[in-house]
Amino acid sequence: MSSGNDCQPQTLSKPAFGEKEAAELVDRVFGLKVSWIRSLPSYDDQNFHVRVSAEGADEYVLKITNSEDSQEPDLIEAQTQAMMFLSAEGFPSATPYLTKDGNIMSLESGDTRPGSKKYMVRLLTYLPGTPVAKIATNAQILYEIGKLAASVDKVLSEKFQHPSVKSLHRGQFIWNLANVPLLDQYIYALGQNKYRAVVEQVIEQFKGKVIPKLSSFRACINHGDLNDHNILVDSSSASLENPQYRVSGILDFSDMSYGYYVFEVAIAIMYMMIESPDPLSVGGHVLAGFESVMPLTAEERGALFLLVNGRFAQSLVIAAHTALLYPENKEYLTITAKTGWKHLMTMFEVGQEAVEKTWFETARAYVQHAPA
Repeated sequence: MSSGNDCQPQTLSKPAFGEKEAAELVDRVFGLKVSWIRSLPSYDDQNFHVRVSAEGADEYVLKITNSEDSQEPDLIEAQTQAMMFLSAEGFPSATPYLTKDGNIMSLESGDTRPGSKKYMVRLLTYLPGTPVAKIATNAQILYEIGKLAASVDKVLSEKFQHPSVKSLHRGQFIWNLANVPLLDQYIYALGQNKYRAVVEQVIEQFKGKVIPKLSSFRACINHGDLNDHNILVDSSSASLENPQYRVSGILDFSDMSYGYYVFEVAIAIMYMMIESPDPLSVGGHVLAGFESVMPLTAEERGALFLLVNGRFAQSLVIAAHTALLYPENKEYLTITAKTGWKHLMTMFEVGQEAVEKTWFETARAYVQHAPA
C-alpha cells in the first residue's frame, strides 16, 4: 500500500496498462508467451496474474510499480532481494523471474510518446493460497500470523545484507508507523466526517505518548503491511469444526522500511481485527504468537494500544485521500474503512486499560498452556 518515499502521494502515478499491453510486456521483457492473463486488485501499483506456455512454474504475477516509486530503483531492489532472501530462508515468499537481460526488474515506458511515465516491471512467482480476508480466522491462525510477523522481522534484521538495504531508511514514508503525525496534512480528505475528531485525537495522543518513546523501542526492518490480503493460507487439516491453517504466502513488500518490532505486531493486530466478528479478542492471539519469537519490553507493550489506533488512522485517512485521486478504484482503496471506523470507535469507547487487559490476559494464557 505504498504511496512513495515522499509524504506527498502524486496524482496519477498509478499505471494503467491493459491486459493486451501487459501480455506484450511479459513477452518483450521476459521472453515468455502469455496464454492467460487477469488483472488483480491493487492499491497504487498494477498487478496481473499471468499463465505462460513454458515448462516448470507457469504462473506468475506481473507487478508494475507506480511511476513515483519506480524512480527509486534501490528501494525496489532492496524489497526484491529481501523476498529472495526470505524464500531462501524457508519463508513462503515470491521470487523474481529474470528479464531477458538477466536482471530482476526493468524500467519500461507506459507508451511510446515522448516524456511518457516509466514504470518498474517485475515478474514474480505466483503463490497459491487463500487470503486471510476470505477465511473465518481462529485463534490458531492468528497465533501463527503473530509468529510469522516476528520471525520475518527478526531474520531480516539479523541476517539480511545487501548494498541497497540502506534505502529502507525512509524518513518521510507515509505508511511507516512512526509517521502518524504526517496525517495532519491529509485529514482534509475526511471532510467534516463525524469520525474526524477521533482521528485528530489519535494523532495528538501519538505525538504526545508514542513519539517520545521511539528511542526506547528495539529497531528492526519491518515488512510493514501484513494485512489480511497480503497473507495467504491453506488448510492443514480436514476438520470443518476446528480448521487448522498454515501460511502459504507473504505478499507485497512495497511498504518495507526500518522501524521497530512493536510496529509489526501492532500492524498485524489492526488488520486481523478488520474481518473478525470479535475484534477486541484478536490482539491477544497475535501478540502471543509474536512474543513466542520476540517478547515485547514493558515500554513496547505500553505503546501497543496507541500504535494499533495509529495504524487504523493511517489506513482510514490515506485511503480517503487516495480515493479522491483515484475515484475509479475507490471500492478497493476503502476496503478497510467498511469495518475500520467501527473498530476504531470501539477501541476508543472501551478504552486502553480494558483492551490491554483482554490482550495481555489472552497472551499470558498461551505462556501457561503453550500450544503444541
